[in-house]
Amino acid sequence: MLNLNNTISKANATQLVTDYLESVHDIGASIAGLKGLPLLEALKREPIRSGPYPHVALFEAANRIMTDLVILCGVKWLLFKDVFPFESYSVEFGTEDKEGFDLRASRGDKALVGEAFNVAPSFFQVKKGKMLKKLREPSVRADYKIIMCNHDAVTAHYIPKQRPDEFFVFVNVGTGNSYMVPDHPISSG
Repeated sequence: MLNLNNTISKANATQLVTDYLESVHDIGASIAGLKGLPLLEALKREPIRSGPYPHVALFEAANRIMTDLVILCGVKWLLFKDVFPFESYSVEFGTEDKEGFDLRASRGDKALVGEAFNVAPSFFQVKKGKMLKKLREPSVRADYKIIMCNHDAVTAHYIPKQRPDEFFVFVNVGTGNSYMVPDHPISSG
């Protein structure tokens, strides 16, 4: 089982992505040669016994892994593009919920909170709505609120309706490339 570091900085981001991708390299071997009902049962019920989530079925592991990759690749992109004025981000992987948000960062009097997910295009609006509701709670105090998700959940020309303190980061987990809406960088002053 992979031991994930919950703090991502420029110093460790590249290695974290590399290690994570290596840990998922052999996932799928448990279903080799299966088809029909045995395949479906394995996908939904049989532990995969490999990767960062060896005790869950392939279907659940895929959901967690793809979201973890959105976080890892997206935060790496934020750091190396110096998008926000933070040197590191605290993140939560899988089903962790210790701090209330998937992403957190702070420096001086500036703070960021965010939610991350990987979702099919057909579920994007529902998931986005739930995450915005959470980020917009009156008790949430942050200068920057971000939603980080897979780039292929939306069309290339999608522009979300957002408030001035909200940012959407669309992550391509295959290439590591990302883009943000709005697309202008934030001053790190």
